[in-house]
Amino acid sequence: MSDKKSILFVIMDGLGDRGCKDLDWKTPLQYTDTPNLDWFTANGTAGIVDIIAPGVRPGSDTAHLSILGYDPFEVYKGRGPFEAAGIGLISEPGDVTFRCNFSTINKKFEVTDRRAGRIGAPDTTKLAEALDGMVIDGVKCLVKEGTEHRAALVLRGKGLSADVSDVDPHHLGKILTSEGKGKEAEFTASVVNKFIKESYRILKDHPVNVKRREEGSPEGNVLLTRGAGSYPDIVPFQEKNNIKAACVAGVGMIKGICKICGLDVLELPSACTGGLNTDMLCKANEALKALDVYDFVLMNVKAPDVSGHDSAAQGKCEVVKRLDEMAGFFRKNIKDDVVIMFTADHCTPVDIGDHTGDPVAVTIYTKGIVVDDAVKYSETGCAKGRLGRLRGKDLLPICMDLADRTEKFGA
Repeated sequence: MSDKKSILFVIMDGLGDRGCKDLDWKTPLQYTDTPNLDWFTANGTAGIVDIIAPGVRPGSDTAHLSILGYDPFEVYKGRGPFEAAGIGLISEPGDVTFRCNFSTINKKFEVTDRRAGRIGAPDTTKLAEALDGMVIDGVKCLVKEGTEHRAALVLRGKGLSADVSDVDPHHLGKILTSEGKGKEAEFTASVVNKFIKESYRILKDHPVNVKRREEGSPEGNVLLTRGAGSYPDIVPFQEKNNIKAACVAGVGMIKGICKICGLDVLELPSACTGGLNTDMLCKANEALKALDVYDFVLMNVKAPDVSGHDSAAQGKCEVVKRLDEMAGFFRKNIKDDVVIMFTADHCTPVDIGDHTGDPVAVTIYTKGIVVDDAVKYSETGCAKGRLGRLRGKDLLPICMDLADRTEKFGA
């Protein structure tokens, strides 16, 4: 058998799209010139991927689990624990963990800005510290800030259940009342509702918000919960695949998924953020450096998803140009003993502003791969490739085989 190769997954978060009205009904990938992504496509093998299953709208959490080769229908227990782990708030068996937003509400408890003007550190650090450690009905509330307006809440105590509904309405309007069925879920929902009211009481006149009020900026005067989850039971990735693996990402939730799955989450330069302002070339360089130590690296770039959620068609095209420059860096510096894959974890169409279940483009390149007829990296261009239409959990086995890391099945 030949020497084993290393594997690099480049996940361009939310890159997939539908025809955009502002782009002459083309997708950003179809509309934008991408010579480097096209080079990898023309010199590799391509296809399209239903990350979970046809027509299923993936969350970034379930999508990354699938891309890492897990069946999300079996292992997924809610997004909260991944979000918390990614920012250093590790939950334990019995905990209930939530994704949260620092948001702006009025006195009628109506949401006027779900992201509080995309508030971020150091403001969110101070606000989280004001909430961290409170005890409600014997349940300890652990709070930590995340990227931009995001945060995580861990409820720790006896008799808790993650089977509770969101308080965050996911749009402007009246905040919701958390509900649950069964004794433990009803108790947990009661704690959540009390926490929301207490967070508003503490935050509305916090010095951070007094200053923001004076400046005319949206206040982060409440912490809204969503995505309740319990700690998942997952076989570690490195054990499951007999491979040394690492994660290069700026988004807390992605880092949390990888951490819970047993990948080493690498510390990155401050320029490698989880937002639009991330230095993609810096992040690409960190990924290549990691390949000198690790057999498998997952790299996530969040920027296209941000543009999709913001319904910014031209903005997403600009992100695509930057992604292509990043691909050019890989093209120039990638070694022959690496299998590199470019794909998205889901579609975030700019005309929708949220995830959809459309398939995404994928191309895989390594020296000696069978080259197919695909030449353009796009939703339609990659559909011409020999990989056909796959599911997300198929990607890792394919790349493991190309890297000569699989065992023969049978005699």
